[in-house]
Order: sequence, then structure tokens, then C-alpha cells
Amino acid sequence: MILPSTLNKHILIGISGGIAAYKVCEIVSTLAKAGADVRAILTDSAQEFITPLTFATLSRHRAYTDQEFWQPTHGRPLHIQLGEWADIFLIAPLTANTLAKLATGLSDNLLTNTVLASSCPVLLAPAMNREMWKQVSVQRNWQLLLTDSRFHGITPTTGILACDLPATNPGNFSTPGAGRMAEPKQILAHINSLLNTKGKRDLIGKKILISAGGTREHLDPVRFIGNPSTGKMGLALVQAAIHRGASVTLVHGLMSTELLGNLPEVELVSVTSSEEMYQEMIARFPQADITVMAAAVGDVKPAIYSQDKLPKALLPKELPLEPIIDIVGELGKMKQPHQKLVGFAAQTGEILTPAQDKLQRKNLDAIVANPIDLANAGFSSENNQGILLSRQGQKLEVGVCSKLQLAHQLFDFIARNS
Repeated sequence: MILPSTLNKHILIGISGGIAAYKVCEIVSTLAKAGADVRAILTDSAQEFITPLTFATLSRHRAYTDQEFWQPTHGRPLHIQLGEWADIFLIAPLTANTLAKLATGLSDNLLTNTVLASSCPVLLAPAMNREMWKQVSVQRNWQLLLTDSRFHGITPTTGILACDLPATNPGNFSTPGAGRMAEPKQILAHINSLLNTKGKRDLIGKKILISAGGTREHLDPVRFIGNPSTGKMGLALVQAAIHRGASVTLVHGLMSTELLGNLPEVELVSVTSSEEMYQEMIARFPQADITVMAAAVGDVKPAIYSQDKLPKALLPKELPLEPIIDIVGELGKMKQPHQKLVGFAAQTGEILTPAQDKLQRKNLDAIVANPIDLANAGFSSENNQGILLSRQGQKLEVGVCSKLQLAHQLFDFIARNS
């Protein structure tokens, strides 16, 4: 994972007492390798699962515990010093106990005192038994904490928990439930977003519809006309929108399960062909405040289709084609004054003129003109670049950056030109 936003940033990580503490090692290591300055605070309970030495080794800095909290060897009180130092404060795993303390303002250890002494965004990654997570008191504390704009939460995922394997019957797992801490990749992406936005949640209450991935137009069950889109740009748009508070629906072509597995808070709609994508987008468009058409939809499809695989000898020497319905063009006809419609124009060579034409012709509010013939941009790359254009004539050139950074710049651009 590329984390350009973390370079030279101060990331403070609080670890409370849960078995998911082992996952935080990967987070600390990844951030340190990306150039972030990382510090760790461990509660007494956390040290029952993992040692301060582990985090000191991975971060290249001393890890702090309550023992250091009470030592008069610091130039300033340690919780004040760390709170002022941090750009982002991650608490992972967040246990029910630490959650209750934060929700009520209780501060009886270094971690909770440092939260109160800081003013930076705080990212919370809960982890606990499914029954614990479902308790009314826990949910009340969770919702109360998230009403504070400083706090950003990553809801636990559903899966096998450490407590699900009975010692007497190995392999016989309990029914999976919510309570599993989000995977490190999800947490790292959210940290990256918070550094890009400084914690703002300007899309709360907004419904955003995003398309991603490529479509396939089949000649027979095996052969098809397609493109190399991976859906990574669409994924970045979804992550950025969620991190800014939006409710998101993703209509996607073929994408890897690994990518889609990082989107637990999203309505996912899987399609194969352009016709299927058209039907799903048209059905959901009226409810959307912002629609971003980032999918690589085909322009043509075979005029014939065989239900059975064609023998090689029967393959046509010339393949008759017919045009595919213009999805973004149809959405432009449906668009209401309160809605925003954004398109992408993936081009080789000169990218500005075709994008300007598409912007006007298809009644878009904004468009991203992005080159696909340059290094570090386009299909399958972790990076992208391009020119953002608005209907009002505004233009913003974006150099090579991560696709998540481009996604945030696009949402900022839409907001400025609304």
C-alpha cells in the first residue's frame, strides 16, 4: 500500500488489551517504512498480549506505558507532550473498557489522558467478542463518541474471532459475528484519508453512487471484449467518500475479492456487462446526491452472441459490432438541479479537448481527464494524475499522486464548484 500522505507525519497509536493487538504490528511497521514518525502507548492490559519492546523495535522509538506516565523525567507532562505532538491518534484495538472511558471522559491511564490532551483527529478501531459488541451500553458509548467530530470510527467486521475456536473441539468454530477488528489495510487507508482531509466529514448525510471496474461484452460464454480496468480508482473514491461521512453504493464490474473485502460499509452491486451496469445505475441514480462514473464501460459489443462456446473453426473472421448505450450520457439527461454528476475521460495523447467536449455534451458537473499512456497513471497503477474540469470553467491540474489522494482532491473540487 502506498502511503505518501504519511511522510514526516506524527502518528500516535494507542493499544488497549485485546488479542487484535498483534495486527497493530503491521500498521506500525508499514507507517514507519512510509516515512511516518510513529509513537505507541500501551495500556497495562495490552502488555498482557504484546510487549512495548515489539513496538519500540518496529517504530524505532520508545513505546510508552503507564510506568513512564508517572515518572518525573519528562520536560513536560508526558500526556501533554504526546497529545500536542500527534497529527493523528489511532486507538487499535479499542476495547469495550477503553471505549467506555473515552465516551465518559474518564482518564485514569496514559492512553486516556493523552486523548483528552490532544486536539488531532482520533481514529477508533474496536475489537471484542460479538456479544460484547452488541450490548446496549457498548453501542450507546460508540454512538455517543462518534457524535464528537474529532472521533472517526471503523466499524468491526464480521468473521471468526479468537474466542470462536473451542479448545476441546478444534476446527468447530462458532457462528461468525461482528467484533473483528478491521484489517490493517483498511485502517491504513483511513489514516491516509484523515491526513488528506484533516479529519473533516463534509459528506455526512450525502448519498454517493460510484461505478468502478471494467465491463465485459461476451461473444460466447468464454470470449469477450473487455478492458484492463482493475477498479482501483473507484475503490479509492469509495474509501474517500466513506471516510468523509457519506453513504456509498458501488456498482462494479470484475474486481478482485481482496479489493472488495476492504469495503465493509458499502452497498456492493456486482455486474458483468454494460447493459447490467446501465440498469443498476439508472435504478439507483435518482436517490444519489453525487454520482461518479469511474467505471471503464465498453463502447461496443459483439452483434451476435452464442449460448455455447464457439469452436475455433466457427469463429467469425470479421466480428460485427454494435454500439453500447451511453450510461453517463443517459444519467446526464436524468440529472436534477440538486444532483452532481462526475465523469472520467481516460485518454492517450492529448487529454484536455476530449474531456471538455464530454463535459458539455453529457451534461456533467465535473470530469477527470486522466492519461493512461504515462508511467504511474491509469489502469492497474496505484497512482494516477490528470486534470479536473468543472462546468463553470474551473481547472485543476493534479500531478502524480495516489489514487486516494486524487479521490480526495476530486471531492474537494466538487465542493468548491457546487
